[in-house]
Amino acid sequence: MMVRRYIRHGIRLLAVIAAVCPLARAAEHVTLKNGFEFDCVRREADGERVRLYLLGGKSNDVSNYFEVAASAIVKVEALPDEIPAPAIVKAAAIVQTAVAPTTAEMTVMLARAGEQHHIDADMLASVIKAESGGHVRAVSRTGARGLMQLMPGTATQLGVKDSFQADQNIAGGTAYFDQLMTRYHDNVAFALAAYNAGPGAVDRWHGIPPYRETQAYVARVIREFNRRKMLALTASAP
Repeated sequence: MMVRRYIRHGIRLLAVIAAVCPLARAAEHVTLKNGFEFDCVRREADGERVRLYLLGGKSNDVSNYFEVAASAIVKVEALPDEIPAPAIVKAAAIVQTAVAPTTAEMTVMLARAGEQHHIDADMLASVIKAESGGHVRAVSRTGARGLMQLMPGTATQLGVKDSFQADQNIAGGTAYFDQLMTRYHDNVAFALAAYNAGPGAVDRWHGIPPYRETQAYVARVIREFNRRKMLALTASAP
């Protein structure tokens, strides 16, 4: 698998299109099964899919939502109508520093980071999809943040000042993945397992640890990477 030294520009991020109907108008705090938590200005549903519009953007802003399966939502809590002044200031700062990049901007960021570290941009995109679903404000239950889900300590070590800034998060996550690829002699599966479960687990088990979550994660990222390559081949076929 040519992950290193194969940089393909022009990533196509698929847009999600759905006919939707309103579910909620009041601001809500939504918790997912995977531990991610989001403040949403509203929810809309289309069959088994739910579109979550994120707090801090307009409800009809197509760049400020993401979709999940209805079954992935485990808790919905109403947010208070009034927020104390300090909280408003803090929220405003997050919104200003966590603007979702456009498809074109994401393409450039991934290509730049991939070229710098000799990592295929499609692999980086596949990791981002598995880690955060492409959501710049994603926060896991363990505190990992942003597109590539950097833990605060790891982000600091990598020189990332704001994990909610897409360019910083991608640069830091790519640098970390590069370190793992070097550590495991370009073994992609081992590097992915270490990204998910930590290098200690991979070293202890001398390979992909027998954790269901980690094994599923590795398979999911590689499957998405292969899917992207097949799409590219199909698109380039005469």
